[in-house]
Amino acid sequence: APQKDGALTVWVDATRMDAAKLYQKLHPEVKLDIVSYDGDANGSNYLQTKVQLFNRTGKGWPDVVFSSQNNETSWAVDAGFAAPLNKGLIPESTLGKFAKGANDVCTVDGTVYCLRNDLSQAVLWYNAPLLKKFGYTVPTTWEEYQKLGTKVAKEHPGYLVGDAGDSFTPEIYLWASKCGANHITGPKSVSVNTTSEACTKMAKLLDVLIKNKSMSISGVFSTDFGKNKADKVLLMPGPAWYGGAVFKDTLKVPAQQIGVAPMPQWQGDGAPSTGNVGGGTWLLSQHSTHLKAATDFLKWVTTDNAYQGEKAPGFPAYAPAAENWLKQQDASGYFASDLSALSAAASQVWPEWGSGQFSQEAIWAATVKPGLTQGKSIVSMLPAWQDSIVKHAESNGYKVEQ
Repeated sequence: APQKDGALTVWVDATRMDAAKLYQKLHPEVKLDIVSYDGDANGSNYLQTKVQLFNRTGKGWPDVVFSSQNNETSWAVDAGFAAPLNKGLIPESTLGKFAKGANDVCTVDGTVYCLRNDLSQAVLWYNAPLLKKFGYTVPTTWEEYQKLGTKVAKEHPGYLVGDAGDSFTPEIYLWASKCGANHITGPKSVSVNTTSEACTKMAKLLDVLIKNKSMSISGVFSTDFGKNKADKVLLMPGPAWYGGAVFKDTLKVPAQQIGVAPMPQWQGDGAPSTGNVGGGTWLLSQHSTHLKAATDFLKWVTTDNAYQGEKAPGFPAYAPAAENWLKQQDASGYFASDLSALSAAASQVWPEWGSGQFSQEAIWAATVKPGLTQGKSIVSMLPAWQDSIVKHAESNGYKVEQ
């Protein structure tokens, strides 16, 4: 697009609002129009719908946009929205410093169309003083984890070893278990198998703990969880951003209680694997009439220590900022352990669960979550989950292998 003067329009979700405001404060010479939207949370497709409208009317595109989803390139490239970043906009020297594989979700045929905001590798969060008080140790295998959940249900009813009430539950537990529910094998092809042993054994584990009530089904951000369960969390598998967003900000857990350990593994299962919840991406519009300013914002918001290294709620995808971020977290005095488990897990996200155009979170929320509240087991709903994934994939033009 022809370049001109004027305000830079940036779309962010509520969490990234601080980043945009900080950029504005540090760059008073840049006119910034900050727009708040849902960040495409839970696969709302708000951005895609709006871009279709802007494409029809020929105006309205934001210059830079944040999405909480990692799958935007699956439509934003074909829609002519996302600008190619490694063709002269962002230097190779910058791109090369992102964590290994971080921008894979942004890359189509060797061209990078977005930048990853943070890594959301899943780890095992735990309450150190509570574990000590009850005389328990942090489990290292899923078998130990299930045994501990059963013990907790008997010895300390009401206390929790996890939560299965969120739409991103499959990305924490089933992805970590190497369940092949969502293996994106090509630009428009996916392999779906929700009833393999890897899926079934994790579903059974969840069912046991849900039944004995050592695992919640209310969801960590629900009012019920905050009111009744905030001080009952003994263990909680969850992504890197749980440390700040869930324990510190939402549940208001005091300092020096929450520690972090590696995600449990199945005994004898080979290389450690974990899941991933979100992480989000930044896209630059190829319709931008302020490319220089937009590129400067994009580079700053994903790499600069002022935000990513010091203020970001999650583990930055840009490795030098992540190093700084870990030091900041350690120095904050909030955590009861070091955060080395986060660094280790960053390279252990199982690669065979992809980022398709359809939202796994929306599918789980519509298919499995209602059944959970009715008392159905996850194992019994695995075939229905499979059918739902297949239907969503096919309706988005995917060739499905089962």
